[in-house]
Amino acid sequence: VQLQASGGGLVQAGDSLRLSCAASGRTFSIYGMGWFRQPPGKDREFVAAISWRGGVTVYADSVKGRFTISRDYAKNTLYLQMNSLKPEDTAVYYCAGTTTYRTVVPRVSADFGSWGQGTLVTVSS
Repeated sequence: VQLQASGGGLVQAGDSLRLSCAASGRTFSIYGMGWFRQPPGKDREFVAAISWRGGVTVYADSVKGRFTISRDYAKNTLYLQMNSLKPEDTAVYYCAGTTTYRTVVPRVSADFGSWGQGTLVTVSS
């Protein structure tokens, strides 16, 4: 599975932004997809994930209530709607996918085998 992320940019605190991630290749085998981010000088961290068919979602506490992960099953596209953005949301955002079935939606980077190239989100104060 190949992933292509897009939608990053420079916004002000309080603004909204929507990231997209287009999947191609063996998309029929996708079990789950997610978003991770890497703030400047920090490690990559989990943001949100979704089971591809069932639509079950999980979120990091830091984004719960502000970010919404969703997918368009027909278009093989993953989205991350980010509202009420804060300067601490500044990071390179990566989409990730897995074709391995698990009983719960994965939220650890090691559980994802496919990664997009990353898109930079900068939130100014």
